[in-house]
Amino acid sequence: MKVVKIGKVKKEPHSGKLFTGPITMQPIIGKELNGDFVITQVNFGPGVRNKFHSHSFEQILIVTKGKGIVATEKEQKTISLGDVVSIPAGEKHWHGAAEGTKFSHIYIMSSNSKTTQLED
Repeated sequence: MKVVKIGKVKKEPHSGKLFTGPITMQPIIGKELNGDFVITQVNFGPGVRNKFHSHSFEQILIVTKGKGIVATEKEQKTISLGDVVSIPAGEKHWHGAAEGTKFSHIYIMSSNSKTTQLED
């Protein structure tokens, strides 16, 4: 058994072409501890989001702070603390912070999932 206190997990700066601005990540459960899935908290600054992308396996998001947006090509939804989002494999989507608020979510995904960026 392993208990992780998210507040004690180091926030690792992360930037990359998938995001519209800097974020931090807090790896909670990595592939090395459980070969089936990974769990990470992602922290977005106000208005920062990722770009349209898809995953080869389903992705689960659990909102832990602030107000965010999750969107597909057909719809956009506002999400907040405690909301759980299920994104099917292959669905083109993005998620991130609403304007004026910081936003954090935990993602749970297969450790074998591949992310494909679909927006420049």
